[in-house]
Amino acid sequence: MKIQIADLAFEPLIKAEAIEKRVKAIGQQLNADYQHCVPVFVGVLNGSFLFIADLIKQINIPCEITFTKLASYYGGTTSSLKIRDDIDFSVDIKGREVVIIEDIVDTGNTAHYLIDKLKVKQPTSIKLCSLLLKPAAVQKPLEELKYTGFEIENEFVVGYGLDYKEMGRNLKDIYKRVK
Repeated sequence: MKIQIADLAFEPLIKAEAIEKRVKAIGQQLNADYQHCVPVFVGVLNGSFLFIADLIKQINIPCEITFTKLASYYGGTTSSLKIRDDIDFSVDIKGREVVIIEDIVDTGNTAHYLIDKLKVKQPTSIKLCSLLLKPAAVQKPLEELKYTGFEIENEFVVGYGLDYKEMGRNLKDIYKRVK
């Protein structure tokens, strides 16, 4: 079933049931990988808010959660490649294991920006967890990317936290743009 958001049409790509199943699996892997410590989960707003909320419900180990707000799309359908850094966090991550929770990695520029910013704070490790990955769009390797929900084609998507012109974040499924 096609939907309309502002001036664009979208069709279903990933159903809510598949997202829920994959989020549970990632949560189990994080529980296993970080059972020896108290990781700091850093959610990247706005897009990751539903993903991190559902993912954290699966975490049964002690952890801390904080947020940062970065943007590179500014309401369009392609990355501007310019990062806007709106919110920093105050959690001390020196000597801590950090897991960045992202909604999507496409060019990888936002992830690289945040990883470089966090490395200065001297954490023990930084890993990246992204619900979506567009392998064809990645411009340089991301060694820190350890957890991926779904690999998708280089298409514009909305839903489950992702938006077009700040709309569509509330959709339970993920939709791709109809060309």
